[in-house]
Amino acid sequence: MLPPSPRFEPDPWASSRTIVIGLAGGSGSGKTTIAEALVDAIEGVAYFRHDDYYRHRPELTFEERTKVNYDHPDSLETSLLVSHLKALRSGHPIERPVYDFTTHTRASETVVVAPAPVVVVEGILVLAEAELRALMDLKIYVDTDADLRLARRLERDLHERGRTADSVLTQYLTTVRPMHMDFVEPSKQHADMIIPGGLQVGAVATVIEMIRGRFSIA
Repeated sequence: MLPPSPRFEPDPWASSRTIVIGLAGGSGSGKTTIAEALVDAIEGVAYFRHDDYYRHRPELTFEERTKVNYDHPDSLETSLLVSHLKALRSGHPIERPVYDFTTHTRASETVVVAPAPVVVVEGILVLAEAELRALMDLKIYVDTDADLRLARRLERDLHERGRTADSVLTQYLTTVRPMHMDFVEPSKQHADMIIPGGLQVGAVATVIEMIRGRFSIA
């Protein structure tokens, strides 16, 4: 099943500036897989994860940091991401933070990102933030069933982030699911396109062709 046609009109000026694509959906919905498919298929893409902009809180102990609600908008320094996107659109490189999920702090190093024709911004809350939405030319929401999202999150956190099954499930029930219902799910109303069920080859191909056709991107 392919997603419905988006609700925007062609922008004759779009090809003359950086194009920003927002990619949202619940934790484990398949956003990262789709973002990586877009990066591989389209030349000149800068990829941003909203997760890299979690606030740096070295003043807290590790135990205190583990109790932070990382699924609430306040846990992210969205204003910094907004300023970085505006800088890229103005032709200036930025230094993107690197977040260490094992310590819940930002790493000391940063990643220099040069201006690019296309910027993909991915994260559960990117469509929940009005400032971010205002910078987006195309807003996509990946709509995946909760049981599949939980299974994917469990596998990821166990193997990539050094978590235990108990900690993952506790976090899911206390913050992930409630914040999904409060912020993530309602943000779907802002999407130009909804991709059902995570990664679907036909849907991703449609997005790629749409970006190439509308924005004249190779």
